[in-house]
Amino acid sequence: MLCFLYITTTLLFLAQQHHQAFSTSTFVYAGCSPSKFPENTQYQTNLNSLFSSIATTASHAIYNSFTTGTDSPPGNAVYGLYQCRGDLDTPSCASCIQNAIAQLSLVCSYAFSASLQLDSCFVRYSNNNFLGQNDTTLAYRRCSTSTSSDADFVRRRDDVLADLQSGDGFRVTSSGLVQGYAQCIGDLATADCTTCLAEAVSQLRNSCGTAKAADVYLAQCYARYWASGYYFHSPAEYSEDDIGRTVAIIVGVLAGLAIFVVFISFFKRTSPK
Repeated sequence: MLCFLYITTTLLFLAQQHHQAFSTSTFVYAGCSPSKFPENTQYQTNLNSLFSSIATTASHAIYNSFTTGTDSPPGNAVYGLYQCRGDLDTPSCASCIQNAIAQLSLVCSYAFSASLQLDSCFVRYSNNNFLGQNDTTLAYRRCSTSTSSDADFVRRRDDVLADLQSGDGFRVTSSGLVQGYAQCIGDLATADCTTCLAEAVSQLRNSCGTAKAADVYLAQCYARYWASGYYFHSPAEYSEDDIGRTVAIIVGVLAGLAIFVVFISFFKRTSPK
């Protein structure tokens, strides 16, 4: 068993290093409803239709929302949306969304409601109509364990956060060696986007203090900043909230098992008979 765990952990670590170095689709968090739908139901058919629409549309636009099926009888309709980072081209967006759907189907299988955030895109669906509803619920927060009390860093960080808070849609900004970007869900009105970003920025300041890098994801917007040259350091340098952490562990375990199965299959094929 110890050998199994070592091989799985080592292979998973190498896979993650490769993934982070060459992909913008790094896993951030996921959330799954505890309630599950039965297999081979109308809801499952509608959900599959939703995923198909999302995957197809992502090759043409970086945001869209959908409703599949009808709510008669109640509970059969599926409401969903996807969004890619504002600076992503459509081929990269489509690739990210396909990755997100695949992970969501694995991690949150048969969940009535679920969401999954990759570094560059987001997918969410539910049997309750959340589209266009204002929601600033915290989904995930991450603060770097490294901090800085340097007055210039704090001033620059505050300049970046102030600029992000005044944005609408997707906004990128920098001040000195501090950079950041923020984004609201595509159907959010300007005033509601401003309110959402104000809450995200407030949480960055109040919860992450003088962390050198921090991310806050709310239900309808997110904001992040980092000191130049710091942001892409090891995930071990971040202190994560419990929100999303359990799912992240599950994703890691499932990925490790998948890699181990591939490794064993390859070993059997290459071993002399």
